[in-house]
Amino acid sequence: MHSANHWGGSFEIYNGAAESTTDYEKSRNMERDKAALHPQRHHLDETQQSWLLYRQETKKKKYVDFGCIACSHRALKWTLYAFVFAVLVILLPTVLAKTLPKHRSKPSPPDNYTLALHKALLFFNAQKSGKLPKNNGIPWREDSGLQDGNGSDFSKLGLVGGYYDAGDNTKFHFPMAFAMTMLSWSVIEYSQKYEAIDEYRHTRDLIKWGTDYLLLTFNSSASKIDKIYCQVGGSQNGSRQPDDHYCWQRPEDMDYPRPSRSVNAGSDLAGEMAAALAAASIVFRDDDVYSKKLVRGAETVYAFARDLGKRQPYSRGKPYVEPFYNSTGYYDEFIWGATWLYYATGNVNYIRWATEPGFSKHSKALYRISDLSVLSWDNKLPAAMLLLTRCRIFLNPGYPYEEMLHMYHNKTELNMCSYLQQFNVFNWTEGGVIQLSSGRPQPLQYVANTAFLASLFVDYLNASRVPGFQCGSKFIPLDVLRSFATSQINYILGDNPMKMSYVVGYGTKFPRHVHHRGASIPNDKRTYSCTGGWKWRDSPKPNPNNITGAMVGGPDRYDRFRDVRKNYNFTEPTLAGNAGLVAALSSLTSSGGVGIDKNRMFSAVPPLYPPSPPPPPAWKP
Repeated sequence: MHSANHWGGSFEIYNGAAESTTDYEKSRNMERDKAALHPQRHHLDETQQSWLLYRQETKKKKYVDFGCIACSHRALKWTLYAFVFAVLVILLPTVLAKTLPKHRSKPSPPDNYTLALHKALLFFNAQKSGKLPKNNGIPWREDSGLQDGNGSDFSKLGLVGGYYDAGDNTKFHFPMAFAMTMLSWSVIEYSQKYEAIDEYRHTRDLIKWGTDYLLLTFNSSASKIDKIYCQVGGSQNGSRQPDDHYCWQRPEDMDYPRPSRSVNAGSDLAGEMAAALAAASIVFRDDDVYSKKLVRGAETVYAFARDLGKRQPYSRGKPYVEPFYNSTGYYDEFIWGATWLYYATGNVNYIRWATEPGFSKHSKALYRISDLSVLSWDNKLPAAMLLLTRCRIFLNPGYPYEEMLHMYHNKTELNMCSYLQQFNVFNWTEGGVIQLSSGRPQPLQYVANTAFLASLFVDYLNASRVPGFQCGSKFIPLDVLRSFATSQINYILGDNPMKMSYVVGYGTKFPRHVHHRGASIPNDKRTYSCTGGWKWRDSPKPNPNNITGAMVGGPDRYDRFRDVRKNYNFTEPTLAGNAGLVAALSSLTSSGGVGIDKNRMFSAVPPLYPPSPPPPPAWKP
């Protein structure tokens, strides 16, 4: 009997007594036409199902089959646990951090150098002459010197603007240009630090205030000039005529003649002005129009400096200049100005002049004269050689410059050795400050400049991964030179026997009788005459206005300081001195990280190696 199979195919059910089916019949049964089977379905009883169906397994499988992979139940369980744990530990905190209100931790407090730097920059705001901006930030200062340079043949503005030099109301262009060069140099090397402490824009404004004025002092639109204004105001020693020294008046109240003085020769003044304008052009490279204007002015005034007929110190025979800012030579400015112009333009003529052996010989750059290793408004040699050492370290231009660059590099290292007390080149006070001015008054400006050079050299070597330098047979690790720089600035900021900060407004104990006309006369809406202001000069009372950030002249060689207004050797600040202090502080502060901006200085310098020659023409038979 055939029974229909609803899974398809056919089968027969036999009882135990049924006869066995032969192989032939099995094959016949398999070949039967399925269509011949009876279409009606028959339900199987339990016995039949037990015969036909496999017995279902009751044993639990050990693995879970995902098709592409088989996984044990144990592994699957722990995988799920791990997933849930990851969600709780990683995802949940992330979601909470995104959704919950943020409570930012307070930034770490600025270091002492940053605090002092904020103040030191304010000194330049207090020294501004001309029409002051509304955000100048010095409440006791107003517009002044608005008639300066009337009759100047270069600009409708005359000589309005710029900076007063010190505690008087004179504008000396030689140290003013040096101060602008130093500010620009520090911004180029440490722009990230200025940005981190929110002083980048402020410092650029200070530089522009100075360079805008310097462009007024000569015909900056011409390619050749024959005159430069070197000074506005001033006086002669022992004068009893109303002038910037005899009178004690606020700049806002000046009512005496302020003549503008010019020179027809002065390579030192012109070389320094070229350096100031060229360095500033790098600072303002993001302002293409202004940067090019500065470069044109720098090239024009440097050409004046190199003119054979004009090679003499600008102060020679000038009784209103020589007693105050007398220049001892101009070959150092030739090297200094050419180096900055090379960095500003990439013109190889300038690097050729900067490494000119004749300039080195006449300036005595490679002589072992200790005074020539001290940077000042008069002597640019150590700074110029350090700048050229920067070129050798990072650009390595090779022939034909390598010989001079190598000698300047060696001399720079010798300069650094001379600053260390262990080599006994300079005297030191018992309180721990180096005597770079041979015991002469107003020593701190030289100390600040030298601290900057030392700190900057350390950063150059760190950037090139050089751990130190040789002083004869002794190897000097970089931290030794850095410690020298920090110790000198720390002395200025109060780590001295007087326990006094020599920067006004920094710390709790600082000079209160600063030799400064504007700071010593109250801004009480009254005008004091030339001699009417003497009562404020001679008063034993503290200044009514703190000239915040001013670094005074400093103590004597025995670490003693007299806070007396009339004694300018102790208490008078200067533009050039404060510029060196700003540069040193910017190099030492940890705000914004450590180290220099290695590439910004060279942004205009093209590759120094000649391009590969063109391939030869194809051979023709």
